[in-house]
Amino acid sequence: MTTTDSHSRFDDDPAFVLHRGGKLRIEGTVEVTDHEGLALAYTPGVARVCTAIADAPELVDAYTWKSSVVAVVTDGSAVLGLGDIGPQASLPVMEGKALLFRKFAGVDAVPMALSCEGVDDIVETVERMAPSFGGVNLEDISAPRCFEIERRLRERLDIPVFHDDQHGTAIVTVAALRNAARLTGRSIADLRVVVSGAGAAGVAVTKMLVDGGVGDIAVADSKGMIYAGREGLTPIKAEIAEISNRAGVRGSIEGALEGADVFIGLSAGELPESVVASMAPEAIVFAMANPTPEIHPDVARAHAAVVATGRSDFPNQINNVLAFPGVFRGALDARARDVTEAMKLAAADAIADLVGDDLGPDYIIPSTFDSRVVPAVAEAVAAQARRDGVARA
Repeated sequence: MTTTDSHSRFDDDPAFVLHRGGKLRIEGTVEVTDHEGLALAYTPGVARVCTAIADAPELVDAYTWKSSVVAVVTDGSAVLGLGDIGPQASLPVMEGKALLFRKFAGVDAVPMALSCEGVDDIVETVERMAPSFGGVNLEDISAPRCFEIERRLRERLDIPVFHDDQHGTAIVTVAALRNAARLTGRSIADLRVVVSGAGAAGVAVTKMLVDGGVGDIAVADSKGMIYAGREGLTPIKAEIAEISNRAGVRGSIEGALEGADVFIGLSAGELPESVVASMAPEAIVFAMANPTPEIHPDVARAHAAVVATGRSDFPNQINNVLAFPGVFRGALDARARDVTEAMKLAAADAIADLVGDDLGPDYIIPSTFDSRVVPAVAEAVAAQARRDGVARA
C-alpha cells in the first residue's frame, strides 16, 4: 500500500484529517536573515554563550530554552483506554499533550516516546536527556512501574517530575470534591469515601485525599476492598492499606458503598443503580471511567446530589488539563526542583476557589477553557514552591 493510498482510506474521518502531518512543529524565536545574524545565532557568537554556561551552569536557564520546556515521556504501555499499544502508536496522544501545554500555559513540550519498558531503562534514558529540559511529564506508563519510575527520577533529578495520570487526576478530583462537599454543607473531613481502582490514579487520589484531611477513605481493586493484612498485596497496595480503610472494611465494593458519602470511580467497573441508592443522603458520585462511566450520570442523579464524570459531554468534567499546564507553569516560573505534596494541594485549592459563589450541582469545577485556571494554579504552585524551599527563582 502506498502512502497516498493509506491517506485516502481515512479522508472521511476528521480526526485523521486533523492529525495528518502531526500536530506540532518547532519554530525559532529569533530571525536569521543575514551573515551578522548567523554569526550571533550560531558560530562564532554561540561559542561565547557556551563558554559562559560552562563556567556558570546556572546561566543555562537564562540563555537557552531549558527553563521553559517540558519532556512528555511515555513508553506507550498504558495509553488512554487502549492499553499497551507501544511508543509509536502513543505519539498522537503525546503530541496532543504537548499541544495543550502550549495552548493553555504557553509552555513548550516535546513528545518523547521511548522504545523501552524496563524501569531501569526508562529511568536511565530520562536521566540522560534531562539536561535539555526544565521538567518531565510522565504519561501513560502502566502501574505499578510508573510509581517506581517517578520515585527514582524525583530522587535523581533537580527538575520537576510529575506523573500526570497520578497527580493531575488527583488534583482535579480533590478540587471537585472540595466543592461538592461545600455544596452539600460538608467538608472533606466529614466524608466517607470509597475509591474503585488501585492503579496510578486511584493510588494518587487516595494519598492526596488523606493528605487533604478526608474523614475516611477505602479503596477497592479487582479482588475487593484493600485492607491491612490482605494476602497478595503489592508494595503499593500494602502502603495504601496502611493509610486507608480505618474501619477495616472487607468484601465487595458494593458492600463498602452502603451508607458511604462518596464514590470515586477510577476503573472500568460498573456501578449498579441499586448501589448508588444505598449510599448516604446527599451522596456524591464521581464516575470517571472513560469513555463509559461506571454508571450513567442521568441514572446516578436520581439518587446522588452531585455527579461528575471524565467526559466533556456531561456537566462537571474532571479533566487533567485543569491541572498540569498550571502546575508546570508555576513550577517552571519558580524554577522548582520538585513538585511537593503541598504544591499539589495548593493547585487543587486554586482550582476549587475559582468556582466561588457560582457553585451548583452542575458546576463544581471550572471549565477546561476557563482562562482563569492556569494563571491561578501557576501562581499558587509557584508561591507554595517558595514556601516549601524548592524554588530557585
